[in-house]
Amino acid sequence: MAEVVFRDLAERQGLGSRIISRSAGTGDWHLGERADHRTIDSLERHGYDGSQHRARQFTAASFADNDLVVALDRTHERILREWARDEDEEGKVTLLLAFDPNASTHDVPDPYYAGAEMFDSVLGMIEAATRGLFRQLEPALRLPRTPRTSGASSGGIP
Repeated sequence: MAEVVFRDLAERQGLGSRIISRSAGTGDWHLGERADHRTIDSLERHGYDGSQHRARQFTAASFADNDLVVALDRTHERILREWARDEDEEGKVTLLLAFDPNASTHDVPDPYYAGAEMFDSVLGMIEAATRGLFRQLEPALRLPRTPRTSGASSGGIP
């Protein structure tokens, strides 16, 4: 959900070409599979297209490809920080809900064992936090592009 929402927001602001956003889990289950149909349904009900999403896995090597690594809960945040090979990589990890000053929790709940209404509730949490994240990133995204030097990474947000 977070990747789809973030991409949509960037596209609507005319900045879609300035970001790379990739969703990836810490486990290898469901690799290559579509998102849960209830996730796709919830996204669709709210005007998003999640049909192209396919499960990927984040690995320690993925840090090199990303400027920011956004975790949806503290368990994944801890795992990602453990995988970091140095302080720079560890510093890339943050929680999504840290960007929502009104969030009452640090963790986006997993709606898997709940009904459709929980998927919609989780989507609302993700939308609010993603807007906050985008507000922080937008000024840098609007800066003029500078020529890249050899070996620079493109970075992105998983």
